[in-house]
Order: sequence, then C-alpha cells, then structure tokens
Amino acid sequence: MTNQENNNLPPKTCSIERLVTMPADVAKVLEGKKTATRRNGRYADIGEIMELEGHSFVVNNVYRQSLGELTDQHAQDEGFATVEEYKNAILSYHPGMPWLPHMQVWVHEFSPAKG
Repeated sequence: MTNQENNNLPPKTCSIERLVTMPADVAKVLEGKKTATRRNGRYADIGEIMELEGHSFVVNNVYRQSLGELTDQHAQDEGFATVEEYKNAILSYHPGMPWLPHMQVWVHEFSPAKG
C-alpha cells in the first residue's frame, strides 16, 4: 500500500525539493526553529526525506488546515512568534494574496532524520 493510499491523501502537487526554499526558512529549519511549513498544495508524503544543505529531515505529518485555525503555537512551529507575524511574512512573500480564515492549506510537519 502506498503512503497516499494509507493516509487517504490526494496526489502531491509539487515535489519535496520545493517544500522549504527561501534562505531565511532554510536557516530556521537548520537551527531547529522551524518544524512545519504550510503550502497551498501537498509537497510531501509522510516518511519522505527532505534534504537541506546536507542535512536530512523526515516528514512526520501532512494534513489540511484552514488559516482561521492557526494559533501562535502553529506560527512558532513555522519559526515566527505570533500568527500576525507569520501572516505578515506570508503576505509579503505573496503580494495580493488574500488571507481568508476559510482558506485551506497543507501543513507539512518535519523533524531531523535519525541516523
């Protein structure tokens, strides 16, 4: 059984290599300050390995979430202090993008790979 079938996830819309690409975000992951990223599509399967600057990270969880459900803890998992700080950063990366509470995103949670 594939990971997709096992978790009832739809097909990926992008590859894991595109999951974390901004230099500031890569630095946060490498420092252990970022353990999740949200995308408008699904970029990874659970158990898939993401490589960043010679370091490996395993995807532990992938699920949908609405922007209205975000808490400061979710923002901290993204490497920001508060939801407002996270929102401002995302909107600066994507000018003109609406921030709507019902808007659904894919959450990808990861941690350093063992071994």
